[in-house]
Amino acid sequence: MRVLGLVGATHDSGIAILNDGIPDVVLEEERFNRQKRTQAFPQHALRAVFGKDGAGLAEVDVITTPWDVAELRRSYLKALFGNLPGSLSLLAERSHSPQRNEIVLLNQYLRRKLARNFPDVRTPRIVNVGHHDAHAAAFFVSPFEQATVLVMDGFGDDAATSVYTGAGNRLERRCWTSIFNSVGMVYTFVTAYLGFRGLCDEGKVMALAAFGERGYVDRFRECIRLLPGGLYAVNREYFSYDVYGELRPLRPKFFEIFGPPRKPGEEINDRHRAIARALQQVTEETIVHIVREITRTTEHLNLILAGGVALNCVANARILEMTEARSIWVPPAASDTGVPLGSTLWHHHQTLGAERKFELKHAFWGLEYSDEEVLRALKAARVTYEHVDDSELFARVARDLAAAKTVGWFQGRFEMGPRALGNRSILADPRRAKIRDVINAKIKHREPFRPFAPAILLERASEYFYIDQPDPFMTIAPSARPEKAHLIPAAVHADGTGRLQTVDRDSNPRFYGIIKAFENLTGVPVLLNTSFNRQERIVASPEHAISCFLRTEMDVLVLGNYYVADRNGVAKKRDEVAFADAV
Repeated sequence: MRVLGLVGATHDSGIAILNDGIPDVVLEEERFNRQKRTQAFPQHALRAVFGKDGAGLAEVDVITTPWDVAELRRSYLKALFGNLPGSLSLLAERSHSPQRNEIVLLNQYLRRKLARNFPDVRTPRIVNVGHHDAHAAAFFVSPFEQATVLVMDGFGDDAATSVYTGAGNRLERRCWTSIFNSVGMVYTFVTAYLGFRGLCDEGKVMALAAFGERGYVDRFRECIRLLPGGLYAVNREYFSYDVYGELRPLRPKFFEIFGPPRKPGEEINDRHRAIARALQQVTEETIVHIVREITRTTEHLNLILAGGVALNCVANARILEMTEARSIWVPPAASDTGVPLGSTLWHHHQTLGAERKFELKHAFWGLEYSDEEVLRALKAARVTYEHVDDSELFARVARDLAAAKTVGWFQGRFEMGPRALGNRSILADPRRAKIRDVINAKIKHREPFRPFAPAILLERASEYFYIDQPDPFMTIAPSARPEKAHLIPAAVHADGTGRLQTVDRDSNPRFYGIIKAFENLTGVPVLLNTSFNRQERIVASPEHAISCFLRTEMDVLVLGNYYVADRNGVAKKRDEVAFADAV
């Protein structure tokens, strides 16, 4: 059974191929068209897998999509007629977003797009999978035989929060909230209120919260009220997105209490920081409240988190600190970047009843580029390079890092999901606090309050952080141990946490090798890891990596075993012209 998971009418469009229960590839369209959280039909991703003519589609047995269209229509009609006459404004909102119109006719839209892109290929049968079902299906590739799955996102077909029980190859949804009772949407709209991009910059607000005072926390608790039995309620006195959608999501009372919104680009002040702190803290309290009820009412203390809210790594750490959950697991693509794969898993296991035989131990399911392709890109860019064997490469890069150089690290298949996990990363020395400012200012060109992730050898993680479980996907931000924090100041955020990634030899031997080489040289088993990009999507191809290297003040570029430290003037000028033309 070969299943194609396809998202092509909502944000984070992409594809996944499941072959007899094992992933072949997971690709986000944004890696190709360079548009973050793109809603474009994933034509580039499809062609990368099936060829320009789409001939490989003939080998697909079924296409799955992570939306139950019939249920979504019912939810939309209920919203449209639920708060008349104000809710009629939802019709106006839809007129501004063609993708929102396409999703209620999703199957027809996908067939039309596939036929237009691959006119000579018969479109396989399309099966709709519930949105939260697709998120929850991460259970089938988790390390747990039994677990509870908590799905929290903006909204699905019929819910904003769902709880499932998983055992073997079966999932059962136990309870769920209404589609508008959404912690995720509150976080998104307050992100926009704070002058950032909703459905994009929530991570910035999570980082900013560490710098805020507590002044607004009690007031924000009125926005999301905690109820007995692990329930919560978004207070409609503050939010109106159930009536007016994204056109007018906040009610006048919100502005009366919290003040005017911050304009994009406006200087961030103490009020903005305090509101970010309040939003983050109340979100954490809500999630902990839910999980405490889950652990009270189930014998399964293994917890899986999925949906966009599961990317809140600070809240995830609070679960381990403040609840009875024994172990948590968050997939690398917990947000909608993972639902193409999730829809295939649900169909394969839940619908067809196939037994589980695969565990997702790494995130490297993107494309891989051969040495010939890398060499061709280097020559085309006219950069000076060397080919170095592994032992010398690791030793040289470790010396570079210890000498305060920044290294673009490009290896193997690129990652699925929003995190760079060692194959498309920028690496630096965590012992130097000032290296954060260097990377933010000279390479990433991003806000100075944003943290970087410590990538640490798995066997040393509990020595440096308060954590006693693996976290290979950078989804938990535990507190650093005070006796070790001073050794890695660049990797510890203002609140004393670190969004760590545990690295084991089997899952990524090359990334493990470079961290080990750095440890052998410095005694510190940690590297600073951030995504390989500059205000763009994470690089995918050698050409992307070389261009980013030439456009920044990165010191070293490593593509496989090719080592580059010389950005000569000719190469830099050629890339600046090419990049300007592309933009």
